[in-house]
Amino acid sequence: MHNSKKNMNLSKIYIPLTAIILLFFSCNDQKKNLNMPSENLSVNDIHSFAQPTQAVITHLDWQAAIDFDHKKIEATATYRIKAAENVNKIILDSKGINIFSIKDGESGANLNYDIGQKKEHLGKPITIELEPKTHSISIKYSTGENAEALQWLAKEQTAEKKHPFLFTQSQAILARSWIPIQDSPGIRFTYNAEVQVPSGLLALMSAQNPQKKNESGLYSFEMKQKIPAYLMALAVGDLEFQSLGDRTGVYAESSVLNKATYEFADTEVMIQVAENLYGPYQWDRYDLLVLPPSFPFGGMENPRLTFATPTILAGDRSLTSLVAHELAHSWSGNLVTNATWNDFWLNEGFTVYFEQRIMEELYGRPYSEMLASLSLEDLKIEVEEMIESGKGDDTKLKLDLTNRNPDDGVTSVAYDKGYNFLRLLEETVGRDTFDIFIKKYFSDNAFKVMDTERFVHYLKENLIAQNNLIIDPVFYEAWIYQPGLPENHPTPKSDKFKNVESALDNWMKNENKEILISQFRSDNWSSHEWQHFVRKLPTKLNDAQMSKLDAAFGFTSSGNSEILASWLEHVISNQYKYGYDKLENFLVNTGRRKFLTPLYKKLIETEEGKKMALDIYKKARPNYHYVSSNSIDAVLNYSPVQN
Repeated sequence: MHNSKKNMNLSKIYIPLTAIILLFFSCNDQKKNLNMPSENLSVNDIHSFAQPTQAVITHLDWQAAIDFDHKKIEATATYRIKAAENVNKIILDSKGINIFSIKDGESGANLNYDIGQKKEHLGKPITIELEPKTHSISIKYSTGENAEALQWLAKEQTAEKKHPFLFTQSQAILARSWIPIQDSPGIRFTYNAEVQVPSGLLALMSAQNPQKKNESGLYSFEMKQKIPAYLMALAVGDLEFQSLGDRTGVYAESSVLNKATYEFADTEVMIQVAENLYGPYQWDRYDLLVLPPSFPFGGMENPRLTFATPTILAGDRSLTSLVAHELAHSWSGNLVTNATWNDFWLNEGFTVYFEQRIMEELYGRPYSEMLASLSLEDLKIEVEEMIESGKGDDTKLKLDLTNRNPDDGVTSVAYDKGYNFLRLLEETVGRDTFDIFIKKYFSDNAFKVMDTERFVHYLKENLIAQNNLIIDPVFYEAWIYQPGLPENHPTPKSDKFKNVESALDNWMKNENKEILISQFRSDNWSSHEWQHFVRKLPTKLNDAQMSKLDAAFGFTSSGNSEILASWLEHVISNQYKYGYDKLENFLVNTGRRKFLTPLYKKLIETEEGKKMALDIYKKARPNYHYVSSNSIDAVLNYSPVQN
């Protein structure tokens, strides 16, 4: 293949000539910057006030005290900075932060500063005047009452119910609510920290971490690799540690620790598989922290310390693809980072592709194809819904989030359309050739940033031209810059799911559990097969059918959150009252937005459901992180002030 020339006109989609011309010139414009280090690309980040080409932070020293009584952090952030010649100011991002003083980090002299006007989503800029000899700045501050990144949990909201808990969620632009910082994914820095917490609690960060508590409650941290602000992370709680291997381990509350240790037993093997595919792991350790249920995501790829939801603790290691996903971020996202949130697909599309490859290596192609099939189903549904609701532009890989919250771009498009684009490239050029390209991509761009146009150029130079291939530019235009899911998307092939669909058809005809087990070996099904079974159930089922299914397979009592969440949609649609208590319990005690959003949307389809949704939400909302409550407020048209 390296010496052959292939003509690959991969898309029959008609694209206007002007669009192709625009793509050609946008790629050529990027060539002006191609000789610069990626981390210094002159990219306009519309979600940050920072002007990094003028003055940029390079290192953070952070001293902080955690005050659970008043739910605030009091801290001093000292930055080493680098400024261009004749530049006399640096601009930081902030949101709801109380500034007490800003000084020269070396002389201690007060520096003049101005806090600008608040802008929706972005907060306020802090413009600091620099003296000619200013090489560092020191900011004394405290977090505000409603710091969006912080979730303060009462002891009753934890597993042990003995001590309070705090965790942060900085992605996408919430770091500025707990640290005044240049909050852009295109700006990297190293950091050290000292954090004082109440005695009996353990503090952890996205850095080199302690593995046990000390009596003083004072903990020190070092992150020697450069990271962007969205990967700043802190957690404080009654936590314990268990090793999983030479460079892996898990933190959790004591009653959760054994279960988490069992669930994540393959983590060290996952790292070895990942390294065999795409090069060395460059973050020293890979540990996991299981957070309380209010965590809004499945996981967050904080370097050295993945934050994970307890909803993946299924008891059978069936949901650990999430661990593979967060681990894959150690290459795609953490190592090579999207320059702006408009380029978010470069983080997540690559990560899903890498995740699938890890799962295939560990458990085989039939297993990974089930995961790919489920993801494609979700993608098709979400793309259709977005187009129907007038949000078709958000189904492009390259986004335009001007004057919007970058969280609006966190959809299955970035993840699964991105994955399918990369998978189509792999299927087109061949896996061996594509693997060489991906490994080189991570190596060439390690600890740097990447935007979409520069990636297209890199792809052409290092995959297409390098292997004497020809791909019609319309191909890139259709996948990256046009809405919808192109017709030439890959189609996962899952014989296991075909068996499930035959079993479901049999059930609907006979409603016989014994036949399902004996003929279709459903007693050996993975959770993904059961999830597919539940998803493919008819939309309308009568109460007798719901009861019979539940009695046969125990869906309402399932300990697998993916299966349960799919089943609860049928509980709502078919007004299966036996499942209502479980529905309420799940919504009140689970903060993962992936599950909350479709369930609340399903509830408000009827008047009875709307009332139920609001009644449950009033109880549940205090348990949710801002990321989730902000989304569900919009779904329910709910105003916390009025209610």
